[in-house]
Amino acid sequence: MGLLSTFDFRALLELVNVILTSGIVILSSGLLLYLLIYNRHNPVVRAFSSLLACVLIAYFVDVALFGVQDLEASTPWLRFQWVGIAFAPAAYLAFSNALLVTTGARSDFRELAVRASYLLSALLLVGVGFSDLIVRGGELIHRVPHLLPGPLFPLFILYFFAAVGWGTANALWARRRCLTSTSRRRMTYLLATFAAPAAGVFPYLLLSGWPATYSSLPWLMLVLGNIGIGLMLVLLAYSVAFFGALTPDRTVKHRLIRFLLRGPLLATLVVVVIIAASQAEGWLGLPSRRLMLFGAVGVILLLQPGIEFAKPLIDRALYRQDQPEIEWIQELSNRLLTTTDLRQFLENVLTALCDLLRVETAFVAVIDGGTPHLEVTCGNLTPGTASDLPAETWQAPSSEVQTIERYGDLFVWNGYWLAPLHIQGQETVIGMIGIQARAPQPDLTPDEQAGMEMLLRQAAAALEDRQLQQGLFRALERIIPDIEDIQRRRGIVHYVGEKALSQSDLTEEAEFRQWVRDALDHYWGGPKLMSSPLCSLHVVERAANEHNGNVMKGLRSVLKQAIERLRPDGQRQMTAPEWLLYNILELKFLQGRRVREIAQRLAMSESDLYRKQRIAIEAVAQTLVEMEQEELDI
Repeated sequence: MGLLSTFDFRALLELVNVILTSGIVILSSGLLLYLLIYNRHNPVVRAFSSLLACVLIAYFVDVALFGVQDLEASTPWLRFQWVGIAFAPAAYLAFSNALLVTTGARSDFRELAVRASYLLSALLLVGVGFSDLIVRGGELIHRVPHLLPGPLFPLFILYFFAAVGWGTANALWARRRCLTSTSRRRMTYLLATFAAPAAGVFPYLLLSGWPATYSSLPWLMLVLGNIGIGLMLVLLAYSVAFFGALTPDRTVKHRLIRFLLRGPLLATLVVVVIIAASQAEGWLGLPSRRLMLFGAVGVILLLQPGIEFAKPLIDRALYRQDQPEIEWIQELSNRLLTTTDLRQFLENVLTALCDLLRVETAFVAVIDGGTPHLEVTCGNLTPGTASDLPAETWQAPSSEVQTIERYGDLFVWNGYWLAPLHIQGQETVIGMIGIQARAPQPDLTPDEQAGMEMLLRQAAAALEDRQLQQGLFRALERIIPDIEDIQRRRGIVHYVGEKALSQSDLTEEAEFRQWVRDALDHYWGGPKLMSSPLCSLHVVERAANEHNGNVMKGLRSVLKQAIERLRPDGQRQMTAPEWLLYNILELKFLQGRRVREIAQRLAMSESDLYRKQRIAIEAVAQTLVEMEQEELDI
């Protein structure tokens, strides 16, 4: 039974310590991946990621050297550990400086100090790797290898604590600059856990050495210290995760907790099982490798349903007041029909119709913009069938003379029975189902008629739902950029208040792009052109003077100039990628053409056109800023 059978308390503490150290390695690497994946563009997150990397390296070496009794083999690893130790002070300064910058307090001196600290850390690392000035030799006591201090090690201590102290002072200043209760609360969490990385990477053994007496006290202190450091790292990363996040707070919380449960927690539990199994040789008559295998598989399988069962409790704890809305959003997400979902459903409808009427071929055509296009087929369909459908089947005939045979609600055409699909309660046709004609005219039995009507209603409801969803998606595509702007400004206001809005770059303001969009939409006249805030731009005032004081003509002239600046050189091409933005702007706003017509001319879908149009409007906004700056520089 190994160590577990004798219950050696010191040995048990060693095992617990290696489990905790492994857990901190897993936690650090997991948090590092999370932050870099979801929020790597924020300066605070990038600086904190550097600090996490230092912790990761320091603890990884501790795990790698656990139980190693060859001092000569351990020495290169101990020197490599100084990559994390040497750069931790510089990472602290960079992290604290990024916090202050977030609150609007910039300083060239602090920026220079950060660069100097990274240079000094690099020199320290070189000294550790190629000399004995900082650290030297080493010793191995009770299976704990560690280096010995060199003559310049006190200078490192001075540098380490000076940098960490300065960083703490910067963090305190950043908290005092916070203007809202939310930002102060998060900065308080951050300050309470600010020392965790420093406590984890500092080389204590170079100061005190490992006690020569065979005592459990040092291991107990390590266990308690690692528990505290692990908890503080989680809270610190939680505080940092909100900086610059473009998603609501509830999304950040839920995503982080889900990541911690499915990633670091699962990996740590697997490590616990492996280490415990390695010490339980012969338990239940099984070898340790078999116990490791069974234990790891069991943990992985059991934790997943455990998380799912706990999800309602987690959601209630996270969302509280917003619980009804969150449940509605989740339900909506589960019930939305994708294109594949719709086609699979329509395939089922066609299969059921073919089985019901004992025919081999059927199809569904969707009427989009007055033009039918084939959506789903069943059996062998002649190419071009859907495009040849007579318009009389979905449009009111232009005269009383019918050119196609009709029997009740069914049309007979070209060997098919055609059944129009209507929007519920309306005469508008949104699609057409074609069924291989088994007779010159419909000869449905009452049961077949009832079954066919039920299937047609289901197909019509599916097409109607998709139309509504497409309208919803188009609306979301238009408002998502504004939502992102709101989230970005909400994050800024948390830390610097209204001052952040006044100091933001003009092109970063949601209102400016909205003004440009409104002015372009009303380019040929309208209230949003006449009363546009863009009229106060200096470049527009100059253009208005050139048009006898007509501000509307002046703004229209400036907008046209901004669009023409986006025109590429050479002969115009409608589908060339470099001409795409200009063509959208020129066709949509200067010529006033319809979206469907533009999409056809540019050979792209309407949804893609809306996305590219948003990019084109942002390009016009940026060009207007450049024109305004040029006007001010004159």
